[in-house]
Amino acid sequence: MNLNKIFLIGNLTADPELRTTTSGQKVCTMRMATNRTWKNQAGQKQEKAEFHSVILWGRLAEIASQYLKKGNMAYVEGRIETRSWDDQQSGQKKYRTEIIAERLQLGPKGQHSHEGEDLRASPPKETPAAEEIPIIEEDEDIDVKDIPF
Repeated sequence: MNLNKIFLIGNLTADPELRTTTSGQKVCTMRMATNRTWKNQAGQKQEKAEFHSVILWGRLAEIASQYLKKGNMAYVEGRIETRSWDDQQSGQKKYRTEIIAERLQLGPKGQHSHEGEDLRASPPKETPAAEEIPIIEEDEDIDVKDIPF
């Protein structure tokens, strides 16, 4: 049995970049950081950050580019994929490992902007129950109006 599945909860290190392929499909690239904390043998706290390239396609790409900004927290579920190409300058084969997102969950309510409105400036609202936080699947057709912001 084989399994290629990854779960990330982290913060964006830059604003997502939305592009359109020549065939008209939307694709978004975003960089995320995850942190790991532990104590070494001397009992001192250690911390290390890992940086991830995440690729989102279709509706997920549009939602990520519309609602996520640098510093926002997000949950991504997907698979690991490595692509390769020949570098035109050096002629060497290059590799890049990326996360292909299949599901996306936006971070805590109040850190996302909606149509130019800064939701952090809005009056505090009751935090939704966990089942009310939208989880968006890659193949799911969703209307952005259904996202409880």
